[in-house]
Amino acid sequence: MIRKVVGVILRFDVRARGGFHQPDSRRVPDRRAAWSRRPLTAMVGLMLAVLPVAGCGGGDDAAAGGGDAAAAGGAVAGWGSAAGTTGVPSPAPGPGGASASPSGPAGCRPVNGWDCTWQKRFATVSELVGKKPGSLGVELRDRRTGAVWRVGATTHLYWTGSTIKLAMVTSVLERARAGEVTLTDADRKNIADMLAFSSDEAADEIWNKFGRDTMVGRFTSRYGMSKLAFAGSARYWGFMKCTPADLAALMSYVLKTLDPKDRSYLVGAMRDTDPIQHWGVWAAGANQQPGNKNGWSVETDNGKDHWLTSSVGFVGPDQRYVLAMMYDMPAGQDSLKLGGQTLSDIAAVLFGAKTPAQVVVRPS
Repeated sequence: MIRKVVGVILRFDVRARGGFHQPDSRRVPDRRAAWSRRPLTAMVGLMLAVLPVAGCGGGDDAAAGGGDAAAAGGAVAGWGSAAGTTGVPSPAPGPGGASASPSGPAGCRPVNGWDCTWQKRFATVSELVGKKPGSLGVELRDRRTGAVWRVGATTHLYWTGSTIKLAMVTSVLERARAGEVTLTDADRKNIADMLAFSSDEAADEIWNKFGRDTMVGRFTSRYGMSKLAFAGSARYWGFMKCTPADLAALMSYVLKTLDPKDRSYLVGAMRDTDPIQHWGVWAAGANQQPGNKNGWSVETDNGKDHWLTSSVGFVGPDQRYVLAMMYDMPAGQDSLKLGGQTLSDIAAVLFGAKTPAQVVVRPS
């Protein structure tokens, strides 16, 4: 799905994307890069009230159904504007607060569980998404209230890249906790490497040892990844597609249902990734204690190679917010830098950090 902006109404239309995944020998794996931190600032600036693309879920892992909704609003501040006061932002406001935030426009009221500050940030992100080429989908969940906000091509099927490694690790830890499998020191090192620097070699070993494609049934039925499916004939971890809602459901499962010891391990590991993954959800800012698993790869669709980037993780005290973002860039208008920067800027805006977020790709 490609999201367009018509006046102030956000509309969606469908574009078919066929093709198949490249053979493994030609795949471009997740590439090492270094991303540097920069100071965070509060997003301050006035804009008209916005009706966000939102829905109230039924709990921490509320179903992400309902498709793309329309959003309406007035003019918003330009993307990456420097308006505001420099400084570390306060934690993101929780939904359901006062009827109008101090910096919000007169008469602003909470909408679907999101207060005026959130609505302003949603408007800025919506403007960004509408200007980017290709398919870009975002889903944000408040695990405390069950509120959900989505924007962009949220039902488009994206190559998962290395984000699927989070599902693989979750499955293996869960099965080991239940006594179904036994983890060796080598297995635990592979798990750590998959999370820290997104090792493909470690993922191959875990995939081959613990069930290969038989693992996927657990992802779809237990973790809520209902749209996850293999793309093409190869049934391999690097040949799957899913939606942002699938990644959000997986992250929500980890935070709500996984054994506390395994959950604590994953939260710590996702917060302490190597610099190669310091982008995407990570750009929400250190004061928000984010954790993430990213994916980045070159894939083939419609006979053309193109970049995709994705990021899923948590933000805020007690991992209150789950954020999933996926970006499918068209050939000729794609790059790892563009994909990483775009997802980082979205996370920064949503959680009150300065934009553009400083993420620098350094070839390995």
